[in-house]
Amino acid sequence: MLIDSHCHLHDDAFAHDVGAVIGRAREAGVGRVVTIGTSIAESRAAIALAEQFDEVFATVGIAPHDEHQFTDETLVQLRELAQHPKVVALGEFGLDYHYNTWQRDEQIRIFEQQLQLASELNKPVVIHNRDADDDTLCVLRDFTQHSALNTRQSLGVMHCFSSTLDMAQRCVELGFLISLASPITYPKPRALPDVAKTLSLDSLLIETDAPLLAPQSQRGKRNEPSLVREVALKIAELRGESFETIADATTRNAERLFWRNHLAP
Repeated sequence: MLIDSHCHLHDDAFAHDVGAVIGRAREAGVGRVVTIGTSIAESRAAIALAEQFDEVFATVGIAPHDEHQFTDETLVQLRELAQHPKVVALGEFGLDYHYNTWQRDEQIRIFEQQLQLASELNKPVVIHNRDADDDTLCVLRDFTQHSALNTRQSLGVMHCFSSTLDMAQRCVELGFLISLASPITYPKPRALPDVAKTLSLDSLLIETDAPLLAPQSQRGKRNEPSLVREVALKIAELRGESFETIADATTRNAERLFWRNHLAP
């Protein structure tokens, strides 16, 4: 079984054929899909979709591009939404300095508040980091030092990882998994092959981030959860290991992160 640990299946891009998309995922061996909230409205939509399909689960959170909507009431709503039985994590949230259009101090404040909420609720977190390595590490380091979460378990995942091997290793040391997406299949994958080859298998997840970031074989088309198989195949090629080994390990890691309270001791 494969698990697409991060997609946006409730996106309008899937509005007319989401059932068929999930059917193709099943045929490709994708047993579970996590659809990710990025605002209050998107989080509600993610939960609504998860209620319709057994294999779909949801997260709730406010992504950096929606930080201007964040108020005290937002935290109240997130706390309420996070209680839903199909919500497996808080996120995605974090820092995004790529376009440099959102006030950094405000992004950090909202990042910290959502981390604190996750700690209070004993939920793992899905972290968005784009061109903000230093500040992301600083916030996460403080979080791990003060979190009430069980540090014997993974605290969360660095979603759609796009930074350096050094950054990946530092995040793993702090208790975070590294999720690799379709850019690892691109002709210019930057440091991603080194990350895939160097990290221990128990530190890796796979994702599509669909409908964005289709793998190289489908560039320019809509991405979807069935294509997470291509990410796993590429990692297997890079590591010189079997597809089954990668599938089993990444599935086990996703279960350990998102469904840890439901696993046998």
